[in-house]
Amino acid sequence: MYVNVAILKETQLHERRVALVPSVVSKLIKLGARLHMQSGAGDAIKLNDGAFKDVAISHDCKVLVSEADVVLAVQPPALEVVSAMKEGAILISFIYAAKEKALVQRLLEKKITCFAMERVPRITRAQAMDALSSQSALAGYYAVQLGATHLARILPKITTAAGAIGPAKVLVMGLGVAGLEAVATAHRLGAVVEGYDVRPETEEQVLSLGAKFVETGVDARGKGGYARELSVAERSKVVQVLTLHIQQADLIITTAAIPGRPSPKLISKEQVAGMKAGSVIVDLSAEGGGNCEDTRPGETIEVGQVTIVAPLNVPSLLGQDASELYAKNQYNLLALMMKDNVIEIDWTDEVLAETALTHDGKLCSDNPEPGSKPPPKRVRPLAVGPDTKAA
Repeated sequence: MYVNVAILKETQLHERRVALVPSVVSKLIKLGARLHMQSGAGDAIKLNDGAFKDVAISHDCKVLVSEADVVLAVQPPALEVVSAMKEGAILISFIYAAKEKALVQRLLEKKITCFAMERVPRITRAQAMDALSSQSALAGYYAVQLGATHLARILPKITTAAGAIGPAKVLVMGLGVAGLEAVATAHRLGAVVEGYDVRPETEEQVLSLGAKFVETGVDARGKGGYARELSVAERSKVVQVLTLHIQQADLIITTAAIPGRPSPKLISKEQVAGMKAGSVIVDLSAEGGGNCEDTRPGETIEVGQVTIVAPLNVPSLLGQDASELYAKNQYNLLALMMKDNVIEIDWTDEVLAETALTHDGKLCSDNPEPGSKPPPKRVRPLAVGPDTKAA
């Protein structure tokens, strides 16, 4: 008796991550999983099929998912993949339902129970499952490295026989997980760092990392750990304060994003025009259109004498570590529902209830109330069968 778990090879352009890494295999097996993975799933991060011991390798994606109780992926699977899944199976991946309406409809038609990783609640108990945070931390680190490679100067202060140079001034806008990691990384590299966020409670966090906080006098705390949209009056007040700091910075990193929604604009064209020659903006919110009005998602451009870097899917650029963290996030989520070689979903568990996107042909509420979820569903495991061998 076991739960048949299938791991997909990612097919979206430039996606290098994989939903399973060798260090997690034994942990999933202890939960009662029988692991099957699509051939080549780890190739992008130099993990060939042979690196995955005790994992059956399949070359046929549709056969792989048709026999699976649980399907694990990073990005939303293709429609034909979901169509091949057996009715009532479980899918765990990022989905971003607002952008994947056809996929959500197919999930409903197939009565797939889908746990969308972007919906994991941002509460203390769920931190080990919070893939948005784990991936954002890597993105914040990488943004500083990316910005440094585009600057024509160094970040720290260095004293030489010819005199002293540096340090560079770094401004981080948006102090969520990615922003705080960017602050910490820039500070470790010796830059003079400032942090800005419309949520005043982030000031203490920035100060604890050795940076300064840009105080604007506007409190824009929103729901779910994200900032709310600013009013016209609030934005005007913020702009007056921020313009000075923007135009003094050598490197600006913007991170303000709300999953599934357009990124708020933090830097205007006028502010860019007044920036120092040679300065750099790294816009981590390019997926949602960017925090800068001049941003072109997926491109690096020159606007006057300012460089704007807007990479897409930044965690994938650090695919090895990103996969390691993501696989552990999914394992911790599965551990809430896999016991004694079966899956039993406790809908009174707020982590599972809030992460669920679809179940039994119905959409799950964005704001679940106690008792609003369907009764626990028990998934009966498949009988042990022959492995699918790698070619």
